[in-house]
Amino acid sequence: WRAPYFASIRPSIAVLKPGRVEVKMKKRRRVENHLQTVHAIAMCNMAELAGGLCTDISIPPGSRWIPAGMTVEYLKKAKTDLLAVADGTGIDWRHSGEVVVPVEVRDTAAQVVFRALIRMNLKHEQAA
Repeated sequence: WRAPYFASIRPSIAVLKPGRVEVKMKKRRRVENHLQTVHAIAMCNMAELAGGLCTDISIPPGSRWIPAGMTVEYLKKAKTDLLAVADGTGIDWRHSGEVVVPVEVRDTAAQVVFRALIRMNLKHEQAA
């Protein structure tokens, strides 16, 4: 509800816990490119959703965040349903400033087809 654009990929949240989020997406005509593989931007959407949810659930209460940039690698054709995994277990979420959230997108054979590094700017409330 907070970010309705992500509905375009019809994501399903498989894991939602501090430091780790997994988002599933079905391969269907609406997310395909001219090669009948999953479109690159659909995978970018998956990665941004997983990374954003991971950030949101991992930062301290009262903190805010905004994405600052994303670097992506398209490693293989995505021919199946996909799973995006944001792994923030190595991130100090109490740090104000920029952190990098890594996200991998895997096919049903667990092959990494896409990788993203998402830079997030974090701002924490000051203690009174």
